[in-house]
Amino acid sequence: MDSEILPLFRPVKEDFRWEAVAHQPYKQDGSAPFKDISRQVLFHEDSLACELRYFEMDANGYSTLERHEHTHGVMILRGSGECLVGEDVRTVKQFDLISIPSMVWHQFRATAGEPLGFLCMVNAQRDRPQLPCDADLAGLRSIPAVARFLAKP
Repeated sequence: MDSEILPLFRPVKEDFRWEAVAHQPYKQDGSAPFKDISRQVLFHEDSLACELRYFEMDANGYSTLERHEHTHGVMILRGSGECLVGEDVRTVKQFDLISIPSMVWHQFRATAGEPLGFLCMVNAQRDRPQLPCDADLAGLRSIPAVARFLAKP
């Protein structure tokens, strides 16, 4: 998207889609476990030094359980569900704000039988996500609330 010149105004269309914004499958290479989630990059401009993305998962979908050095700023825009950040599992709903610090395990789940959509702001230049190894998963599962969260289909 860097070399592409986008219009100054990109009106919203139906169902949380925007004109001149590509609607893409999440992590197209299939390298990480996730279910029924899509991504739209709303802003990626060098002058902003950040990227604003919209992710949406279908009912019972979820994002990848991952961590990385860059931080996230997240706003739930549509629906409700659950979010894991570190050792904390929370129910999230429309307009809730979530800060995801560096190198903290995190995952979003649509658990209310409806889509869950959120805005995510990250650095334009960022590192690749790390997936948990068996020892990481064992450590996470030693926390009862996290174990319940991770056990959900």
